[in-house]
Amino acid sequence: MAHLRASVWGPAEFVGRPPWWLVVEGLLAGVLGSGAIVGATLYGAWTGRPSLADGEAGLVCAGALAVYLTLVGAGRALVGVAALLGTCLALQTPQAAAGIVLAERGQVQSVVVTSVEDGRGAGGGRARYLCSVADADGVPLKVRIWRGCGRETRPGDALAVVYDPKRRVSTRGSQRGADGVSAPFGDLAPWTVALTAVSLLAVVRSYRLSGSAGLPTSPARDGTAGY
Repeated sequence: MAHLRASVWGPAEFVGRPPWWLVVEGLLAGVLGSGAIVGATLYGAWTGRPSLADGEAGLVCAGALAVYLTLVGAGRALVGVAALLGTCLALQTPQAAAGIVLAERGQVQSVVVTSVEDGRGAGGGRARYLCSVADADGVPLKVRIWRGCGRETRPGDALAVVYDPKRRVSTRGSQRGADGVSAPFGDLAPWTVALTAVSLLAVVRSYRLSGSAGLPTSPARDGTAGY
C-alpha cells in the first residue's frame, strides 16, 4: 500500500515542512509552464502565426510540463491532473489571446446587421443570437457577431465591432464595460492558479531521500536513512 500510495501521489519522504528549494522548484515549474502555454498562444495571435495562435503550441507546452513532472518522480495522479489542467488552459487561451490583441490595438467601427439567427435553434445551451453584418460599403463580414446581438436586434440596425487593423485576429462585437486586457486575463486566472498549485504539489511530493527519482539526496531529519 505504501508503494502504491507513493506511485500515485508521490513519495514525499520528508519530515515536517518540505525543503525551501523544493518549493521554489515547484513554483518555477508551475509558473514557467503556465507562462509558456499562455505566452506562446499570445505571441502567435499578436504576430499572426496560426500554429501558435490556435493553441497547438500551448498543448505542446502542457505536455512538456507533464513530462518534466514525470521525470522528477511526481505521483501519477498529480501528473495526470497537471496534464488535464494544462490542456484546459491551452484550449481556453486562444480566445483570451485574441481579446488581448483587440484590447491593445483594436479599432471600433460601425456595421449594419443583415440577418439575425436565434442560437436556440441549434439546441442546448443558453440562448445566443448571432448577427450577420456588413461594413459601411456593404461588404459582408466573414464572422457572425454575438456580442451586442440580442432578441431586439433587427436587420438594418447598427452594431459596433472591434477589429484588428493588421487582420491577424477575427473581428468581434464591441463589449461594453470591458476593462482592457484585464477581462481576458481574468478568464485564464483560475486555470493558471490551479495548474501552478498542482505543479507545486507534484514537485514537493516527488521528494525522495534515496534519490531514485533523480533529485538530490538528503539525510532524514530524524537521523534515519530513507527507503
